[in-house]
Amino acid sequence: MAAGLDAASGAAEPVAIVENPNGRSPILLICEHASNHLPGRYGTLGLDAEQLESHIAWDPGALGVAQALSRLLDAPLIHAGVSRLVLDLNREPSAPDSIWTLSERTSIPGNQNLAADERAYRVREVYEAFHNAVEDFADERKAAGTLAAVVSIHSFTPVYRDVPRPWQIGLIFDEDERLARFAEASLRKDASLNVGMNEPYSPADRVFHTLERHAVRRGLAPLMIEIRNDLIRTEDGQVSWANRLAPLLREGAGTL
Repeated sequence: MAAGLDAASGAAEPVAIVENPNGRSPILLICEHASNHLPGRYGTLGLDAEQLESHIAWDPGALGVAQALSRLLDAPLIHAGVSRLVLDLNREPSAPDSIWTLSERTSIPGNQNLAADERAYRVREVYEAFHNAVEDFADERKAAGTLAAVVSIHSFTPVYRDVPRPWQIGLIFDEDERLARFAEASLRKDASLNVGMNEPYSPADRVFHTLERHAVRRGLAPLMIEIRNDLIRTEDGQVSWANRLAPLLREGAGTL
C-alpha cells in the first residue's frame, strides 16, 4: 500500500493499493478509477452525494470486475484509493484535465482556481505516489521474467452528452494490438455482444497514459478494457463479466 494524501487528522491515506501481490499470472491488472473516496482535507469538493456516486468521481463497477479477475487469474492488482476528482491518474499531470474543474456538465467547485502549490501537492502525493508504486512493482516482475502484459479495467456511461453508446464493451489499444486482437476474436464469438474497438475512447483521447507509461515503455502487451457501467452495477454483473474475460485474458497472455 502506498501512502499519499493526508487526511484531516494528519494520517496518510493510501493512494495505491496492491492486492494479490504474489499472484502468479503474467498479467498485471490496474484500476486507476477504482474509488470515489475524497480524503478529509477536501471535504466534498462542493459536490452532493449523488454527484459523488456518479461516473464523474470514479468508474462504477470497475474495481469489482478487477478484483474478480485478480482472483480468477491469480493476478496482482494495483488500484487507486482516491477519487479522480482529486487528480486523474490516467492523465499526464501537466494536462489541463488531470484535475477537472468541469466534468461533462458538472462544475467541481473545490477544484476551481487551484493554487500552484496545491496542484503540485496533488501531483506529488497522488500521481507520483501511485505511478511510482506501479513502476516499482512492474520493474521487479519484469526483471524476474514473470510479467508479459498490463491490463487496465474501466467502465463507461451508457449515454454521453445525450448520445447513446451501443457497445457493451470496448477494447482500447495503440500500436501493440496483440492482446486486443486476441480478446476481440474471442468476444466476437458471442453474436449478442457489440464490441467497440477503440470505442468509446481511443489513445487519441489521451486515455492511454497509464498503459503507455507502464506497458509500452517496457515492451509489455497493453490492453485497456472498458465495460458499460449499467452492466456491472451489481456484484453479480461484475463476476459475470470477470468470468467472461478471465479465460480469454489467460489464453491471450499465453500467446505473448
